Amino acid sequence: MREERGTVSGDVRVFEPFTLWGSIGGNVNVIQGGKFYLRGGIYGNLTVEYGGRVHIFGNITGNLTVERGAKVIHSGVVGGNVLNDGGRLYIESMAKILGSLNTIDGDTKDERPAPNTT
Repeated sequence: MREERGTVSGDVRVFEPFTLWGSIGGNVNVIQGGKFYLRGGIYGNLTVEYGGRVHIFGNITGNLTVERGAKVIHSGVVGGNVLNDGGRLYIESMAKILGSLNTIDGDTKDERPAPNTT
């Protein structure tokens, strides 16, 4: 398994097991065969393509897109919008999404408490 503890500049394509403890200044694509454990931060967007697997413990400043055939567990913070376009998305109760959550297709399970409207 590859681990990165520093800062990576530019876009990254994940195609193998990879744990990020540091930060990436760019967009990240996780493709088939990629298993990405985000414990640091992404200063950009995260797209998970067919066959990609991701567990978010850290922060994403941009958007998260889950494409058909991808699986994501979200336990951290997404500063932008989250779009499920055919994958499996599980949002844990302590996770935060600062933008909107939209499901076009696929399975989205949101364990966060409903907002208080009173």
